[in-house]
Amino acid sequence: MTNIVVPELGESVVEARVARWLKKEGDRVEVGEPIVELETEKIDLEVNADRGGVIASIKRKEGEDVKIGDVLGVVDESAAAPRPGGNGASAAPAANAPPAAASTPPGDTQVAAAQADDMRATPTARRMAKDHDVNLGALQGSGPAGRVMKQDVQNVIAPVAPVAPTGARTGPTLRRSSERSEERQRMSKRRATIARRLVEAQHTAAMLTTFNEVDMTAVMSLRERRKEAFKQQYGVGLGIASFFVKASLAALRAFPQLNAEIQGDEIVLKRYYDIGMAVGTEGGLVVPVLHDADQMSFAEIEQRIRDYAKRAADGTLTLQDLAGGTFTITNGGVFGSLLSTPILNPPQVGILGLHKIQDRPIAVNGQVVVRPMMYVALSYDHRIVDGREAVQFLVKIKEFIEDPGQLLLES
Repeated sequence: MTNIVVPELGESVVEARVARWLKKEGDRVEVGEPIVELETEKIDLEVNADRGGVIASIKRKEGEDVKIGDVLGVVDESAAAPRPGGNGASAAPAANAPPAAASTPPGDTQVAAAQADDMRATPTARRMAKDHDVNLGALQGSGPAGRVMKQDVQNVIAPVAPVAPTGARTGPTLRRSSERSEERQRMSKRRATIARRLVEAQHTAAMLTTFNEVDMTAVMSLRERRKEAFKQQYGVGLGIASFFVKASLAALRAFPQLNAEIQGDEIVLKRYYDIGMAVGTEGGLVVPVLHDADQMSFAEIEQRIRDYAKRAADGTLTLQDLAGGTFTITNGGVFGSLLSTPILNPPQVGILGLHKIQDRPIAVNGQVVVRPMMYVALSYDHRIVDGREAVQFLVKIKEFIEDPGQLLLES
């Protein structure tokens, strides 16, 4: 007998929830075959079979919370695969009887087909398909090797409505009801953890925020001049994220207290730079990390960010992608936010908030001109970062973005 246990879940993750059993008691499993899906505060993951055999028992039901090392079920390695016929006895073939054509009971065929469809879809896509009664087998996957992704299921659930021709009359699309209904949903592990950690950040850190505004003219002009050549050379577009990552790295070198954390009564200054890039997903916020970002080029940063954004949407980020982080950048501007106060991502002591770029009149050399402007915000832990350092850090960001040529010297 071999126990199916909750594996190590990654840095700072100690608990999970049984999301879905892919096998039931009595099912045969092979080595490496997915058995059960777990939902953690960061990602969903599959637990695979370490040994081949038969699922002898399931110890933890779907929806139960479990910890690392907990026994989820038991695999009986000695059990033989079930034989068609029911009692396990092998009947001798009749003398001179012609060989029977191989056949599979219709019910088993349907189950096998459904399991095959499940295996070619991401965990998020499978969960959405189950919740909305979508047949995965009928979908053409857009992911690698035809894998069904979340967006493929979403397109079936809520397809884009065709635009009616100008002047065309359309029927009623909204029905009003006098009922005042409510729906009660259990928080996902990720949402519950986000709620807990954000409250903890406000209760444990002396969090303050300072603001500034940045003239984006130079960066946008540089992007416009170089975007075609950059994409041809590196296969990726030149966005603004890489400029702010580079500017943050330069500012962190000048103000190392913002690349630190508090452990007990000690301040731990990090001499490495792992920059978290906050990404909003359907299941909640995730923060994949650019490990050793100071060693990356502009192109490498852009490639990694785009890869993270795609895999966050598909639900295919790994725990390693989310591990660590010494400083975080979040961009509410992609959702239209003009100004906001970002909340710290403990145990980090600094987070940079970016916002929407908007044309605004400003004074330049005594003249009123219209420039593309962005408000930026820095939230910091006042326990180890003084207001003077926070303000100067944000001013340094502003200087590097308004004169991006300095970033080349810093790099």
